[in-house]
Amino acid sequence: MSGPVTFRVKHRTDLSYAAPVAQARFNIRLKPYPWAGQEISDQSLVLDPVPASAVDEDGPYLVNTTRVRFEQPLSELTVQSSFTVAITPPRAPATAMTIEDVREMAAASRDLSVWSPAPYLFASRIAGLDQAIADWAAPILSPDRSIVQAAHDLTHAVHEKIAYVSGSSTSRTPPQEAFAAGRGVCQDQSHVMIAALRSHAIPAAYISGYLNTRPPPGQEKLVGADAMHAWVAVWCGEDGWVAFDPTNDRLADTDHVTVGMGRDFADVSPIDGVFVGSAVQDLKYAVDVRRIDEMADQGAGTPAP
Repeated sequence: MSGPVTFRVKHRTDLSYAAPVAQARFNIRLKPYPWAGQEISDQSLVLDPVPASAVDEDGPYLVNTTRVRFEQPLSELTVQSSFTVAITPPRAPATAMTIEDVREMAAASRDLSVWSPAPYLFASRIAGLDQAIADWAAPILSPDRSIVQAAHDLTHAVHEKIAYVSGSSTSRTPPQEAFAAGRGVCQDQSHVMIAALRSHAIPAAYISGYLNTRPPPGQEKLVGADAMHAWVAVWCGEDGWVAFDPTNDRLADTDHVTVGMGRDFADVSPIDGVFVGSAVQDLKYAVDVRRIDEMADQGAGTPAP
């Protein structure tokens, strides 16, 4: 196994309102949750203007949340998150368990930790169950198949079924709509895969994170690398959670920086909240993920758009 790969991650979000809003409250989920194989350092979260209060919390899933409150009217907000992460290459899943084995093990589990498979067996706010998706996935997810091989095959099937089309959906698009349309973004591909797995009693979770924006020479840039990315964790019994990226048709590896894991996008949304007012909100963001050795070779460089 090769050594760790180290990245510097920068994420800037700019919110603006057509008219000032009052009593603004936000949940910011940009601080990475502890994840096996990831070592986080130099993490910071800077807001302008400075909120009246900011409280860090964790849970209920694998999510770190900073809850901020503003007392003065707010017309603009800038959120800048940055951290360094060293990622150890994950080991290849090796379990020989079948889908039926995993179903039985999940049903018998009494694990009450955040790593438990139990919360990821059922429909959630966005990733609801759908009969058409269940029927489509049935031949891939037959009970006697290897859980790892079936997850690989489903990853490929979703990649082929749901074409990646930037801007073709919103954060509230249900998986059945993306499935019927045959297009979407990483969020939709992940939700469809999750809905398929849960429809067959296989625990599946939604991961929010980042991709390396500068691949090694000779390799193509991964789809979804200039924004936050989404992929799927499948509970594989003895191997625990194994991450698959249907957008890029591969296992998650050292190009994938995990921030949080929940039941669907709603649990790990990078920023949401409430305010008093009726002003139109405009949101812009910029993401840059650079390998440390590349930064040393190239200097400060130019951030990704």
